[in-house]
Amino acid sequence: MASDSGLGSGVGTELRRPVIAIVGRPNVGKSTLFNRLLRSRKAIVEDIPGTTRDRLYGEVEWGLAAFTLIDTGGLEPTGENSYSQQIRSQVEVALAEADVVLFLVDAVEGATATDGEIAEMLRRSAKPVLLLANKADNQSRAEMAVQFYELGLGEPLPISAYHGRGLEEVQDRLEELLPAAREAEAPPDALALAIVGRPNVGKSSLLNAILGEQRVIVSEVPGTTRDAIDTPFEYEGHQLVFIDTAGIRRPGKVGTGIERYSVMRARQAVRRAEVVLLVIDASAGLMAQDTHIAGLALEEHKGLIIVANKWDLLEESDTEPEEFSRKVLNRVPFLPWAPLVIVSAEKRFNLSGMLDLALEIGEVRGQRVPTHELNLLMRQAVVAHQPPGKGKRRFKLLYVTQAEVRPPTFVFFVNDPTLLHFSYHRYLENVIRKQFGFEGTAIRLVFRGRSED
Repeated sequence: MASDSGLGSGVGTELRRPVIAIVGRPNVGKSTLFNRLLRSRKAIVEDIPGTTRDRLYGEVEWGLAAFTLIDTGGLEPTGENSYSQQIRSQVEVALAEADVVLFLVDAVEGATATDGEIAEMLRRSAKPVLLLANKADNQSRAEMAVQFYELGLGEPLPISAYHGRGLEEVQDRLEELLPAAREAEAPPDALALAIVGRPNVGKSSLLNAILGEQRVIVSEVPGTTRDAIDTPFEYEGHQLVFIDTAGIRRPGKVGTGIERYSVMRARQAVRRAEVVLLVIDASAGLMAQDTHIAGLALEEHKGLIIVANKWDLLEESDTEPEEFSRKVLNRVPFLPWAPLVIVSAEKRFNLSGMLDLALEIGEVRGQRVPTHELNLLMRQAVVAHQPPGKGKRRFKLLYVTQAEVRPPTFVFFVNDPTLLHFSYHRYLENVIRKQFGFEGTAIRLVFRGRSED
């Protein structure tokens, strides 16, 4: 099984803005501060230590400063928690990227041994650090911030990320510390790819294999990735953005709290993407949950590739790729246009083939059909197959034009949209696809009533 060994070279795109990393032990309010600075709820905030495990990125314009903000998983001393060492590694990578570090501590709990360990890491990094004593919601708590002088990182600034208290001084300090944004021409619009699928099918492993680095935590425990994470990447001269998501479970299996938010994020990731990579476990085949997720991509009129990961687990079997693909695609007859690719994140097999196909579908979504060709085709289609009628009334097609791309959207002006039967809708879509392609992407057909005179 051949691997795509060249994918990991030149990972990512050059950051044009300075980078700020938020670090600290679990449950000190890093995600709350991240959301406050982004003015959105991009990070999941829950009163459970360790909710954020991966690095989250966001673009911030704050006063005179413009920067990329990184939210990291909470640092914990190595112990029983299986994520502790991985989270520590995530923070180390974030520090390597950062120009300035915001070190959050808890003004109520005071300095802890873990705070001391993190402070030592930060001193070794030699990066500019702002020490922020969070949860200083009133004057008495703000006065408690002086206890953090013992960490040896300079003056602790009392803030309340939740209420926005004390952030004006943080803003002033950042404007002094941040380097100027690096000048660079804006790259072409990146193609957004959402990596979705059931828990533990290898979504994060697939992303890490493409990037050639441990950008996202990989674990045997299902559901490790909770947030949707945007990762820029340059491939063969093309700008891509990967949106890695938490695994989507069946609606009946979705709990409250963090998992419910994660499913919402995954749905949002599908909406934001141009092309959806639906990752399935090749050793398990296509499951009912997989067809549900594919339906989400169809509802949002996205491009879609079914990615059969873990093919290496079937190497010793007699399974033929062609037969496997046929069986899987037969399970989704409502997606006759969706291709399937076989990959192995573990062996780095066929990753370039998957990315090449995604780029092709991205181009197809921008395809535009000339209006005169479209109307000629539709007139021929109506002659070949007359639309069914309702009583004495019959559906009449007057004019059609392609109104939009991404997704390709065709507007049909007709006498009465209520006379359209779903089977004739499907027939017209099939005629368009047969003539003009649009493989790999959903298309929209919109029917509008218009007077016949």
